[in-house]
Amino acid sequence: MTAGDLEALVRVTARGYVGETPPEIAFGTTETPAGPLALAVTARGIAACSLQNEHVVFARVTREIGSFIGPDPRRLDPVRRELDAYFAGRLRAFTVPVDLRLATPFARTVLQMTMSVPYGSVTTHQDIAQRIGRPQALRAVGNALVENPVCVIVPCHRAVESPGRPGGYAGPPAAKELLLRLEGALS
Repeated sequence: MTAGDLEALVRVTARGYVGETPPEIAFGTTETPAGPLALAVTARGIAACSLQNEHVVFARVTREIGSFIGPDPRRLDPVRRELDAYFAGRLRAFTVPVDLRLATPFARTVLQMTMSVPYGSVTTHQDIAQRIGRPQALRAVGNALVENPVCVIVPCHRAVESPGRPGGYAGPPAAKELLLRLEGALS
């Protein structure tokens, strides 16, 4: 991250910042039981919902999507409300649109497959690899899941390495276990 990127992040996340025009990308954070999530919302939908450090997410969004970034409660608050409802056990399916531009084409295919895994259920990396027609691509499937830029909302936590082995996650392992327990998929 350059000094200019850091200055921009500090400016747009400062309380009271009001841009002259709405930003192309709404950026902010929200606290959850899994940890703080960095959020980025574009005109297409939520592009980042990440447990990574907000500076890292800000730099990636700036580099890969656009640099006109700032707070925009009109676009961030609906995502925050759905996340709050999910963590409170009141929401089982997210309705906010998803923008997977930060994922590779292969990863998009994998992540879209995880979106079909119902709340409270799990699937395996092997099952996903088979369902996308790439049964030998277990490592690539695992990497796509770990690199998920829209964790929680795109439920990569529902994909386990194998029964009884949760495998990696796009955040700390404890976050994946928390999400699986919340959904009743892990006892």
